[in-house]
This record gives sequence, structure tokens and C-alpha cells, in this order.
Amino acid sequence: MNQSNNIGIVEKFVNTVIGVKPGNQTHSLSTSATTKEIDIKAVIIYKLGTILQIGVMVVVLLGMEKLVSLIDNNSAFPSWFSTLVTALFFALLSIRSRIFSLLDNTRSRTTYDQVIRPRWSPPPLVFPIVWMLIAVLRVISSVLIWQNMNHQFLVLPLILFVIHLAVGDTWNTIFTVERRLGAAVPVVILGPWLSAIVVTAIYWQTVPLAGMILSFSCVWLTVASALVFRIWQLNGSEPLYPLKLVSLEE
Repeated sequence: MNQSNNIGIVEKFVNTVIGVKPGNQTHSLSTSATTKEIDIKAVIIYKLGTILQIGVMVVVLLGMEKLVSLIDNNSAFPSWFSTLVTALFFALLSIRSRIFSLLDNTRSRTTYDQVIRPRWSPPPLVFPIVWMLIAVLRVISSVLIWQNMNHQFLVLPLILFVIHLAVGDTWNTIFTVERRLGAAVPVVILGPWLSAIVVTAIYWQTVPLAGMILSFSCVWLTVASALVFRIWQLNGSEPLYPLKLVSLEE
């Protein structure tokens, strides 16, 4: 009983930090039926939403560069203060990058709890715990890159990093929020997984230790991509694009 309570406390804490809601919500698309027609409007919204999020985060990087420059040039602050501010900034990006997204990026277990999953799929609690660990690794590796780049933020590795976060948020909208299991397959491969490989390679080239630290995220995203693919297979193998929705009330 105590072990069960402890697990419940840990789960609540982890979900609160990551912002994951319990899987007891009604599916947002339950009042709609799908056709075999591609939803062009959804595709445009995903692309624009991703591009705008990237643009906003690049502007934020510029703002951080100005802020940290002021801190570094102000003798009133200790030498380590700008590193602390930078680490907190990367922590915010890693855990809550969705605050910069115009898309619905609600973190919820609803879809994962309701779909048919393979036997080897991890329990729901594993995901927020692993993502917390990855967030820590992202912070450490990104701070190493920032230090190597003379405290600059508008550099290729960090710009690619925010692109990776943005495409990950868009994938979350497609899979978790809208439950488009077919569209989620190519997006997770061409988005979060491929961008993670690219970012890790660039980090490794810039600071080998940073690349090694971040490489764990590639391993996890490989597993996650395989899971997304298997869930798609087990739940009807719908077309690999967003399907146009038709209201059941019509």
C-alpha cells in the first residue's frame, strides 16, 4: 500500500513538472468522423504553427543574448550568474517549449491510454520521467555549447535545437491532442527523430562532450518512433497524412 502511494506521489510530481494531464479527458475529435481526404487546412496550420514557433524562439534567443551580455558586462554580478540564468533558460525551453507554440500542445495521457499498444510499450509513468531526464541532459549539453560559443545564443547549434523543440511540439499536437495516428508516423520520423540526430551531430562536432550527453535523446526517440509506428499498425493503419474531419452532427 505504501509502495502504491509512493508511486502515486512520484507520478503526480513528475506529471506536474512536465505538465502532463491524467488520461481521463474526452478525446477532442470524438464528435467527428474522418474521410480519406487529406486535410489541407491542417497541414497548413501545422506548418505555419511550427514556423511561427521557431521564429518566436529565435527572437527569444536574441533577447537572451542581449540579457546575458548585459550581465557579463556588469561587475555587480558574479561570474557564474550568467551561466545560472542560461541554465534556467534552457531548462524552461526543454520542459515547456510549448509556451511559444500557437498550436494546442496540451500534454495528456489520453491518447496513449486509449489506443491499442504493443506488449513492449512502457507504462505511462515512464514517459514523463524519461523526458525529465532528457531535459536535464539538454540543459547541460546546451550550456556547454553556449560556453564554447562565447556566450552567444544566435548560433547554428542552438538554432537547430529550438527547431527540434518546435517540431516536437507540432508532433505532440498531431498525435496526443488530435490523435491523428497516421500523420504522426512520418512527422515523428522526419521531425523529432531526424532533428534530434542532426542536433546531436552538430553538438558533437562543436563540443564532443555535449554531443555524447545529448545522444541519449536519440536512443529514446528511436524507441518512441518505433512505438508510434506500432501503435499506428495496431489501430487501423490509417493513411499517413492528416485526414479531413466531418462533424457527426452534419
